[in-house]
Amino acid sequence: MTAPVFVVEEVPAGAEYVLDGAEGRHAVSVKRLNPGEPLVLTDGRGGWAEAVVKSAEGKDRLVVAVTATGEEAEPQVRITVVQALPKGDRGELAVETMTETGVDAIVPWQASRCITQWRADRGARSLAKWRATAREAGKQSRRVRFPEVAEAMSTKQVAALLAGADLAVVLHEDRDTPSEALATAELPSSGSVVLVVGPEGGVSPEELAVFAEAGARPFRLGRSVLRTSTAGTAATAVLLARTGRWA
Repeated sequence: MTAPVFVVEEVPAGAEYVLDGAEGRHAVSVKRLNPGEPLVLTDGRGGWAEAVVKSAEGKDRLVVAVTATGEEAEPQVRITVVQALPKGDRGELAVETMTETGVDAIVPWQASRCITQWRADRGARSLAKWRATAREAGKQSRRVRFPEVAEAMSTKQVAALLAGADLAVVLHEDRDTPSEALATAELPSSGSVVLVVGPEGGVSPEELAVFAEAGARPFRLGRSVLRTSTAGTAATAVLLARTGRWA
């Protein structure tokens, strides 16, 4: 087993560090870490510190000895998934599995065919859930650079994001719209890939036209049609394998 990961505001610079608060409570009362056991502290932005438990104090304070620190470099090819809002808790499922797979950024998208609507307080709560899910999934999958979860975007804002990408992809399966296989797409050696995942009802013709004007092309994953909550994860896996990040 790899060492468990705990999130800190700043990666410690000294030889000793006290992990307290919610993360300290989890380490002491849930994980029940003992002296001599290893762990990793991260700021979730690429900074990390390897450490060894020295002692536990009470129920929420863990004293650790820092043995090494470093910074994980940004990936050469950065993958952003624009995720149309799924129904119910399938949005958190999509965020969780994409994070575990290795996506770099997630953008919630209010597509025209989305049944779910993020408005006012509901939108703020939903965004907070997505961000918390990315944080916890990042820890669980032992990442030290967690995916950024942006504010929800409109179609016009997504088009602007696509226009600035080195490769702009719209996952789309339709008899009337010829699409290329994502597994054979020409990928950039560096830069950004932005991939749009539509809602259960699909990307509308109007949205496809807007995205095409921004430089995006339609791609397919395979013969089967995946749900919106799993398509982003599958596409991320294809891209990670092809860019060498899974080598």
